[in-house]
Amino acid sequence: MTRLIVVTGSGRGLGFNIAERLAAAGDRVVIAEKDAELAEKAVTTLQGRGFDATAIITDIADRESVTNLATAVGEMGGADGLVNNAALADGVGGDTFWDLDEDFFRRVMTVNAFGTWLVSKYLYPQLAQKGSGAIVNVASDAALYGSPRLVHYVGSKGAVLAMTRTMARDAGAAGVRVNAVSPGLTRVEATESVPSSRYRLYEQNRVLERDQVPEDVSGVVQFLLSDASAFITGQNVVVDGGFVMGH
Repeated sequence: MTRLIVVTGSGRGLGFNIAERLAAAGDRVVIAEKDAELAEKAVTTLQGRGFDATAIITDIADRESVTNLATAVGEMGGADGLVNNAALADGVGGDTFWDLDEDFFRRVMTVNAFGTWLVSKYLYPQLAQKGSGAIVNVASDAALYGSPRLVHYVGSKGAVLAMTRTMARDAGAAGVRVNAVSPGLTRVEATESVPSSRYRLYEQNRVLERDQVPEDVSGVVQFLLSDASAFITGQNVVVDGGFVMGH
């Protein structure tokens, strides 16, 4: 049976790689992306390869936009899975917690934490109605390591990890699983602004001595959406080449 999987923030980078991997395996994918140009490009690319992909322009921090997403997905037959990948990550670092702009802190928390909850809230009924399915929240190993000069981002991803556990407990009775994946520093468009010193930190402290690429993460997401993980819920899978093992 072909599944319908919604992947937020999937117009580029890790989100697109996740959607691409799922589509290549036969899933129907929804590119839930705020940037219309990126969404169209992603869908054109996937459809050009013969995959089933649909773009739905979505601002995950806006209730009306998210309810429109849920309505559209419902008309397509309802979601069988959700990947909460969208987040503010571009150029978020650089300031200590005492220098960080208050409005920027609020914006990052609103998108990354509130947005993850909001999309889950409105798509969950479709999963529950089917009595199965899974939600995968994309967090970050930064929330485990406590990366400096990133208190807003780290705080938002820490919230995602905490919410994952509660969401799993709430959704379990309906047969819906909720897990998280915490990538390390991955070479994608969203991390182009990361200073070279942080890349060196990861390179020098990883157990696996190579760059992390999106494929390292998308395979784990695919597993957490699949029947192979049918009895796994409320968990966080850290995918960072062993960087945070000692922290």
